[in-house]
Amino acid sequence: MDANNKPLPPDAVGSASASAASLPTVSTHIYPKGALDVLSREEVARLRDASGAGLHDLLRRCALAVLTSGSANDDPRAAQELYPDFDIEVKQQDRGVRIELRNAPAMAFVEGRIIRGVAELLFAVVRDLAFTAIDLADHPDPGTTAGITDTVFRLLRNARVLHPMEPNLVVCWGGHSIGQDEYKYTKQVGYELGLRGLDICTGCGPGAMKGPMKGATIAHAKQRRRRTRYIGITEPGIIAAESPNPIVNHLVIMPDIEKRLESFVRLGHGIIVFPGGVGTCEEILYLLGILLREENAHLRFPLILTGPTAAAPYFEQIDRFIRLTLGDAAAERYEIVVSDPARVASRMVAGVQRVREQRIAQKDSFFFNWALRVPLEFQQPFAPTHELMAGLDLHHGRKPHALAADLRRAFSGIVAGNVKETAMRQIEVRGPFEINGDPDIMQALDALLRAFVEQRRMKISGDYQPCYKVVG
Repeated sequence: MDANNKPLPPDAVGSASASAASLPTVSTHIYPKGALDVLSREEVARLRDASGAGLHDLLRRCALAVLTSGSANDDPRAAQELYPDFDIEVKQQDRGVRIELRNAPAMAFVEGRIIRGVAELLFAVVRDLAFTAIDLADHPDPGTTAGITDTVFRLLRNARVLHPMEPNLVVCWGGHSIGQDEYKYTKQVGYELGLRGLDICTGCGPGAMKGPMKGATIAHAKQRRRRTRYIGITEPGIIAAESPNPIVNHLVIMPDIEKRLESFVRLGHGIIVFPGGVGTCEEILYLLGILLREENAHLRFPLILTGPTAAAPYFEQIDRFIRLTLGDAAAERYEIVVSDPARVASRMVAGVQRVREQRIAQKDSFFFNWALRVPLEFQQPFAPTHELMAGLDLHHGRKPHALAADLRRAFSGIVAGNVKETAMRQIEVRGPFEINGDPDIMQALDALLRAFVEQRRMKISGDYQPCYKVVG
């Protein structure tokens, strides 16, 4: 992708100031290249309509998150308060589209011209939000497992991240709010992965999502790898709170958290989990819940939990919680490696090689894991409310994958209460979400969440006010 900026008048960039009203801004327009540069008149008109009244607020919030990429804040309202006059408009032209930016954050520009990487991420925002609106209008969600997976495939294909190449994509999960030692460790692991020719996919934000990409960047440069993939997969409710880190060179915005999670497990050839908070637990439970189903038991899918020496108690607590709720069989699907980045990378290389062999034997594609069976209960969007959170069935006696599905929803609701504006407003009006279940599960859950709060894994900035209450 490339971008051409309209030359700016001398007064286009404001003077710097600490107040929101006078933060430096830029007004200009840019021409997208790549996925948006060859469109018919009808496609351009539909894209413009899709980015109009119906999607304008969402487009504005996601675009602002990209233009403030690298900011250390996880409050979805912070950027909007700092840049209240920012606006974006997609305009139609016979040769394609033109994106108008008004009062955009000056931090996204150098000498009045938008930073190329920021422009690429901005084009991805327009592409994904508009394509989702158009595509889902033409192909309504059928509500079936196969139909939802097909939707995920079409969205990833449109984002141009599906390539017929050798398996080498490692998904890295972990917290956006982590300490410096843990962040350095994620960089070391990313470096070792990069030396071995592996590419990185993360949730695209800061912390454990940025570190592996940063480490891999250095390693790829040493190995003179020119075609590198740093894929960031997010969704509208999260990107507004977690701006993409600047290393991401392929940004994908899925319409909801469930399609985002399915994208990770369909694209990736292995997963590494670093220390994190409730979002990381949600991801672990999602994957384990799928792998514990009988039809997926035979699939090879390397899963490694790792961190520095100080993180050993963190993973011990996660391991105890998983064994209590899902059983020892769930723990057999992952291994824990502490303070050994080279071993993590070597183990992942071996695991990816086994994935390659199995894909060849089963005649499955390298770039999209069709063989994995994702049940409907893991695909249906969960928009947390006080009633839905209180109604989750967190009791023993259920099949492990069914319990994992509801535990995943519990953590997803807490994530929403922490960083998603809609859920935050619900909690401001009605108080914290309440979570019920068997006493031992609730005790273990409460201990886990308290540890996250004490370790400052819930929020990057400010004092954390719990959005949940564990009862029962």
